[in-house]
Amino acid sequence: MASANPYKLFDVVLRHKQHLSPHLMRITLASPAVTEMATWAPDQRVKLFFPAADGSPARLSQAEGWYARFRSMLVDRRPTMRTYTIRHLRAEVGEVDIDFVLHGETGPASRWALRSQPGESMQILAPDSQFSAQEAGGFEWKPPQTLKQLLLVADATALPAAMGILEELATLAEPPQTQAFFEVDSREDRLAVPEWPGLSVQWLIRDHAVAGRLMVDAVRQAKLPVDASPVGQAVELADVDIEEEILWEIADTATEGFYGWIAGESAAVMSLRKYLIKERGIPRESLNLMGYWRYNKSGG
Repeated sequence: MASANPYKLFDVVLRHKQHLSPHLMRITLASPAVTEMATWAPDQRVKLFFPAADGSPARLSQAEGWYARFRSMLVDRRPTMRTYTIRHLRAEVGEVDIDFVLHGETGPASRWALRSQPGESMQILAPDSQFSAQEAGGFEWKPPQTLKQLLLVADATALPAAMGILEELATLAEPPQTQAFFEVDSREDRLAVPEWPGLSVQWLIRDHAVAGRLMVDAVRQAKLPVDASPVGQAVELADVDIEEEILWEIADTATEGFYGWIAGESAAVMSLRKYLIKERGIPRESLNLMGYWRYNKSGG
């Protein structure tokens, strides 16, 4: 009987690593099984399973109920699970690229990326190509067909998805007017981007600034389509405790014209949420607001 789950575990090995910049590394994973993997959008999320605390690699069973078994494993033997974005999928040759933010030995994902060698095993939970995008989900880039103006905001953790979005838009006959703000650690972390007449990309070099502050300051200077109004100021925003919850609010693709895709450090995204909706009167339904990580909390 075929699986009813649109996601499945893929056993892969590290094929090669490529430094994109001082703090960004591309990991290419490969396996014949990857020919059955799918990606449905530039921000397609997948789960990667890194070695457990005792150093043992992930060997989760493909059988139904794997997650319950995963949760029941002893903590030091349980693989470390993290969320990443598919950067490129070359299903025809069984390869998938995942871009990592490097921050030394401070987290299991960064540590693995730095230490791993070609041939090492890995597992990925990713969409099964037998299912449709609607069935699988796991992505938020769903712009309206009438997209005219895009606000694209990302820090380094969301940069792989944001770069994929720009590449997708560049293939259109008439790409939308796009303002992009990308916060990275250093000048050397700036990447090559596509070009079209309506695209403006501003690289924000964090250096030693507080994570997300430059994103917030830059968006406050952006040219936005709506000014503050009593209607916008009266909008009630639900409280989100970013120390305990993930800030994840998704746009309504029925909205026409303007669209925002904003992802990065949760406190910065919260600040932009308040500014854009309450102060600038941007309709809540036009914005994807996604807290990819929280400063000073354990991560990759």
